[in-house]
Amino acid sequence: MALNNTYDARLVQQETAVGAGAQILLLALIGTAIGMGPAGWLTGLAFAIATWAVLSRALHRSRLRSFGAANRVTLGRATLVGGVTALVADSFQSSPPVSLFVGLTAVALILDGVDGKVARRTGTSTPLGARFDMEVDAFLILVLSVYVSMRLGPWVLLIGGMRYVFVAAARVWPWLTAALPPSTARKTVAALQGVLLLLAGADLLPYAANFAVAALALGLLLWSFGRDVLWLYRTSRVEKAPARRQVRELVAG
Repeated sequence: MALNNTYDARLVQQETAVGAGAQILLLALIGTAIGMGPAGWLTGLAFAIATWAVLSRALHRSRLRSFGAANRVTLGRATLVGGVTALVADSFQSSPPVSLFVGLTAVALILDGVDGKVARRTGTSTPLGARFDMEVDAFLILVLSVYVSMRLGPWVLLIGGMRYVFVAAARVWPWLTAALPPSTARKTVAALQGVLLLLAGADLLPYAANFAVAALALGLLLWSFGRDVLWLYRTSRVEKAPARRQVRELVAG
């Protein structure tokens, strides 16, 4: 999809408004189907409002001339994630149908591999689109970890919270913000998190098997984050070495 030559904020912002409307429609359909309680409604609406506000601000800053087909796919995934979030919040008070939870989550996970391909084929890849996609993925993993933790224990929350801990740590140690080299292993581990958490949350397996599946997800994530943090640390040390030598030479001279 070709980009327009002029920036029109209204056209781009309309896309986010449509997304918010779709989110409310999905919540209405879910609420009608299962009789969703106040917790689910309030959480789903809060998600819709927050997504609309954050995305609108990001679009205004980036001044994209077109929202783009790939971002539309990601926005659709965000709508599904909002539905899953509402179901998880509602599960604290009642037991929503597992089939509906699994269905919405599965579609959101499948579409995760679509938006990137659409962006590359249409030539509409942007830093905002990549960040939008990443944040939707991270939030879905967080929500799934909350759901699974209700059955397996709070340790599962480490899976959903690890990325946010990493972001917080980067404010203290700026070297964590350096760009990482492309990694198939990292992408594979990230993709497996949603699949493994969904499998554990679907409750199709015995408790011990669900525990093992979630533990596998956490183990893979710890390995992936640990490897990346170690690479970033070593790289930062190498980059600082010439500067330290210069300081020593100035002092010695």
